Amino acid sequence: MTKTYQYCVAENWGKGFIDHNESSRITFKGLPGDVWQVPAYNKHANLWIQKVLGTPKTRDEAQAIVDGVITQAQATWDADNVANESAEQKVDRIGDRPVLITLEE
Repeated sequence: MTKTYQYCVAENWGKGFIDHNESSRITFKGLPGDVWQVPAYNKHANLWIQKVLGTPKTRDEAQAIVDGVITQAQATWDADNVANESAEQKVDRIGDRPVLITLEE
């Protein structure tokens, strides 16, 4: 059976954003841009979205938000250069270049 997901935007405020009971009942995936992937057709996920005042997004809307954040991070990474630095040295200094993420249905 294929899993189906829903997406929302909600800012993580820290402790209590996802409590122990929620984490045992819901599979969460946090994505760039404060986008959250949770199971669709799940009472507990719907209650969590309400609790955190999440704004529901279609998959395409969520994808556009994630793409925008990653594209900006890639531009920042590309512009962060040091004279005579090799590609390997750059990765050691600031990490790998951010890669695009494709959201699941």
